[in-house]
Order: sequence, then C-alpha cells, then structure tokens
Amino acid sequence: MKVVGFNGSPNKKGNTACSLNMVFEELENAGIETEMIHVGKKKIQGCTACLDCVKKRNQACSLDDDPVNEWIQKIKAADGILLGSPVHFSGVAGTMKSFLDRAFFVASVNGGLFRNKVGAAVAAVRRSGGISTVDSLNHYINYSEMVMPSSNYWNVAHGLAPGQVMQDGEGKQIMAVLGKNMAWLMKIMEHGKEKFPPPEPVAKIMTNFIR
Repeated sequence: MKVVGFNGSPNKKGNTACSLNMVFEELENAGIETEMIHVGKKKIQGCTACLDCVKKRNQACSLDDDPVNEWIQKIKAADGILLGSPVHFSGVAGTMKSFLDRAFFVASVNGGLFRNKVGAAVAAVRRSGGISTVDSLNHYINYSEMVMPSSNYWNVAHGLAPGQVMQDGEGKQIMAVLGKNMAWLMKIMEHGKEKFPPPEPVAKIMTNFIR
C-alpha cells in the first residue's frame, strides 16, 4: 500500500513537511510506502471554470502546463493521501488551494476518482488558524467520499522557524497517533474489501436554491 503526501508549503524542509514526515514515520513502520510531493513553490493556476473536464471526462484538467494532472493520477493510484498546508491568514496556502480545487473537481466529474481512499489533513502554524485550515482541507476529503482517520486532537502542530514543530510535544503525538490510526484503517479496508465491497457510486443530485 502507498500514501502520497502533498506539502503545500513553499519550504521543502519547513514545519508542514516535518508534520507530514511524522505521520509518514508511523505509516512506514507499518510497512506502508510513502511519497512526498512539494506543491508550495510550483506555479499552479486556479480553476478557470472552463468546464472542459466536465465535457471530456478524461480525468484531466484543461490547464496542462503544470503538474496537476500528474498529481491527480498519483492520488488515483494511491491507497491514501495526506494533505498538508501552512496557515496563511487562517486558511490554506494559495498554491495548495489552486491545486486542490482543480484536482478534486476533475475527480468529482469523472465518477469519483478518489472514492474510498483513506485521506487525512494536517496544518503547521505559528499561533492560531490551524483548526480552520485543517477544516478547509477536510472539506476536499469529505466531498470525495474518502474515509478519514482521526487522532487524539486536531491535526495541528505549532512552530515558527523550520523544525520548531519538533519541540511541540503534543503536536508530535498528534501526528504519530494519526499515522498509526491511518495505517490501521488502511489495513482494515484492504483486508476487508473482498468480504465487504464498498458501496456502488451514485449519480450526483444537484439542487439549486434559486430557480
């Protein structure tokens, strides 16, 4: 099994990466392969609402001059994903959000490419805004019919200078517990899917409130 983690920070060795690596450590201890993808410094344009992905349904975004389509396929092939972001004005970093908006919209209009995968989110923050950032990341996971493991508190670690999250004892425990629970859940799902296959996907009902 494999988990792909997306680091939304411009800093490859910052506190977001450290937080993801703490989760990775527990996954690797459980025999699960991991891969880190650094999103933060890439030039990722936001969704242009062209709806080309809806028309073609080819599992790809029409904006093909960045790695988003490659990352969509990596998520599709993985058993689990981790979404990590620093906190920018109490929210997800801009480049990370542009990637997620496009990738998850493509997945949703192509039959739910990410359904029944295990997904979790973490945030690294200096002081406050971590919970709202994790909540925003969780929206993508919930909308995609993923299965979400929990930890023993919100998935937030605190630090300013790169590596300072390693001094956050509670944050370190949160990430470790998340990694253990994620590995456990992935193994249960892997070994149980033959006896208990996942529900069949259903056609989305779209209701507009203004007619």
